[in-house]
Amino acid sequence: MLTPIEKFIFAALVLATIYNGYWAFYKVYLVIRRGQGDYDDDHIKERAWRALIDWATLRPVWKTRPVSSLFHAMVAWGFMFYFLVNFGDVVQGYFPIRFLGDGVIGHLYRFIADILSVAVLIGMTYFLIRRFLAHDPHLEFHDNIKLHEKVLKGGLKKDSLIVGFFILFHVGFRFLGESFAIAHEGWDAYQPFASMVSTLWAGMSDPSLIFWRHASWWIALGLILAFIPYFPRSKHFHLIMAGVNFLVKPQRPALGALEPIDFEDETIEQFGAAKLTDLTWKGLLDPYACIMCNRCQDACPAYITGKELSPSALEINKRYYINDHVDELAGGATCQVNLLDFALTESALWACTTCGACVEVCPVGNEPMFDILHMRRNQVLMESDFPSELQTAFMGMERTGNPWKLSASDRMAWAQGLNIPTVDENPDFEVLWWVGCAPAYDMRAQSTAKAFAKILKEAGVNFAVLGERESCCGDSARRAGNEYLFFELATQNVETLNEVKAKKIITTCPHGLHTLGAEYAAFGGDYEVMHHSEFIDQLIQEGKLRPKKNLDTVITFHDPCYLGRHNGIYDAPRDVLTFITQETVEMEHNRNLSLCCGAGGAQMWKEEEHGQQAVNIRRYEEAVETGASCIAVGCPFCLTMLTDASKQAGDDGLAVKDIAEIVAETL
Repeated sequence: MLTPIEKFIFAALVLATIYNGYWAFYKVYLVIRRGQGDYDDDHIKERAWRALIDWATLRPVWKTRPVSSLFHAMVAWGFMFYFLVNFGDVVQGYFPIRFLGDGVIGHLYRFIADILSVAVLIGMTYFLIRRFLAHDPHLEFHDNIKLHEKVLKGGLKKDSLIVGFFILFHVGFRFLGESFAIAHEGWDAYQPFASMVSTLWAGMSDPSLIFWRHASWWIALGLILAFIPYFPRSKHFHLIMAGVNFLVKPQRPALGALEPIDFEDETIEQFGAAKLTDLTWKGLLDPYACIMCNRCQDACPAYITGKELSPSALEINKRYYINDHVDELAGGATCQVNLLDFALTESALWACTTCGACVEVCPVGNEPMFDILHMRRNQVLMESDFPSELQTAFMGMERTGNPWKLSASDRMAWAQGLNIPTVDENPDFEVLWWVGCAPAYDMRAQSTAKAFAKILKEAGVNFAVLGERESCCGDSARRAGNEYLFFELATQNVETLNEVKAKKIITTCPHGLHTLGAEYAAFGGDYEVMHHSEFIDQLIQEGKLRPKKNLDTVITFHDPCYLGRHNGIYDAPRDVLTFITQETVEMEHNRNLSLCCGAGGAQMWKEEEHGQQAVNIRRYEEAVETGASCIAVGCPFCLTMLTDASKQAGDDGLAVKDIAEIVAETL
């Protein structure tokens, strides 16, 4: 197809593109390697297979926005197939052959290419209309969100326009080139759309058809050569980096499990992240994978209630900063500005509830929540700059083993008259009940503890509690950035748990479940930890617990973030409620897309950041919309937050009860 001179010119352009593209991609690699830590390659073959499936099927994309996800699939699958199409077009340009021949394989190849070409054009047109004509609010930001100067000046729209028109013209001219070829060579039943378009060129001469076929070939492939050096700077880079993200994403025992800091390593001078290069390598990979779709923003309880936090803006700001300083960063230069100077505001930093919604919903595997946690570590451990209300909780956990700062000797006051055995009184226990700080000290949560004690005794469970030997698990300290306090609490608790030979632990708090089960292993504590809803469900299934009546009430279950998203427990509490009630209903946001109560991430111990609405009120309103008469919870923090929201509603407020309280009513 190409003349000798054309072949030479194209080869020269390819070499120039490879040279320029190599340096552009290599700089990306150097920037990412500036991040802290190293990725692990354990089970790399299995991870590679899962990453390929996620990348090829777009599995994470389908969680939300079904219409946009469909159009995105049309574009994505088309572009994936175009890796083969572009290779085939180059082969046909250099050699007088028909790529993959005229047999079944060749016919199937051309049919798929024809269908997907049209799919890409339709899908890309949809996205351009959505952004530039319909002005979809999902693609915008609140006025109080911190954004890079270039974003404020239209950088995102400019990039979207460049990428959009590149895709339209690349695929469009390749498609037109096929139509010119068909007009010259005759109808091709295996390229139905291109054949239909070819009828438009019925009056053109053969030389004209050959010329336009050549021109289309050059435009389609020339656009790729021109675009490649820009590719790593654009949002289109997610096409490749999403797959990389799926492959190297850290393998964690639970969604939000944090890596510990080695405080005994005297070479460590920086705790947490002050500057961009203090983030982990994953934190520097994420902005390259970001598609800038704002799905994380839509799921963020802080953002949807008007706070200054947008997980999407965090990744976008990081990306624009890197693009502006890519040569210095790749060359090893020190960052001159802090993350709080360009990535997000201090208010946004402390508005995060660590609910994990941004991590769960991201279609490319990004983890903005972890950036925030690393930044909090810097603020607490290096700067001693954090919300003043947290000081009371920190001092309480440090001095008395609970964030209420109440006496450690009062930890068992809730159990007076209930004959609750301690490990000293019952050293041969089968199950250790980790009561937790809230059920021990908070009057409302104490009802949960008493109800669960009733259930355990009714089922004849051989259990014990640590009593005054129990201390705070440290979840709030860790999520607030006080990693050293968490280290002290975790070390102490693991020593106690190992001493009493705890093997199976039950907790009524998802934060305790997560911390003991997913994070204490790094400190030498390897335990089987169950949430009380799981244990109750198990007791019912085994016939050890027999509720004597069904409750005539409509219940909606609120999924606690650290029970559901962080640890994947959705069915057990629902199975229990279905067994003892006549009707259960779901809120709009449920299971893995549940909305946070607002207490996680140490928010329980501080005033909520300024916004349009409190998070717990927003969640409570969703419960009201279901028509239920009772909200069931499985977390003492959720119990407090939704009870407070119910009180604000007045006499018409819904009842809020822990699942243990509801079960105890049926005994």
